Amino acid sequence: MSDQDVVDVLIADHRDVTALIGEIWTVKDPMIRRDLTDTAISELVRHAVAEEMYVYPAMRKYLDDGDQAVEHDVSEHKELEQAMKALESADVSSAEFDTSLRHLESVLADHVQDEETEQFPELRRKVPASELEQLAGKVETAKKLAPTRPHPGAPNSELFHKLVGPGVGLVDRLKDKLTGRVSR
Repeated sequence: MSDQDVVDVLIADHRDVTALIGEIWTVKDPMIRRDLTDTAISELVRHAVAEEMYVYPAMRKYLDDGDQAVEHDVSEHKELEQAMKALESADVSSAEFDTSLRHLESVLADHVQDEETEQFPELRRKVPASELEQLAGKVETAKKLAPTRPHPGAPNSELFHKLVGPGVGLVDRLKDKLTGRVSR
């Protein structure tokens, strides 16, 4: 197994999506802007699903305020999903798009701040290193099977993602292929 643990993987995801959003702001070409947006949405959805499947159960198990932290994070995921859904249908040249992107960026920054300054250091202190390394592999695998589109009406639960998520992910990837939508 690699030297990376789940915290390293999640922080790298945060950096990638934050960089994509930064790039969206600088690009004027509507097609490139749409492709970058679709990629950012895909990456963020997959990241959130993997967290809900594997990281949140570990948080509940090991962190003193794990249940409360997970509930807070899930509510932020819901808010991110709604912002991503708005971005999916908005014209990339519209004021509505800019407003939705700004909202997504703001909620994401708050979420990243919470995780990276409070939750991740605590996970590293309280979860055995070997388990954090195993979680990294599980998260990477989950991201390959996870949906690539936001589904704000779906439950944000480990059980839902494990039972239904791979099917939803398959349908999303098929839609991506048929429509030419960019996702990694």
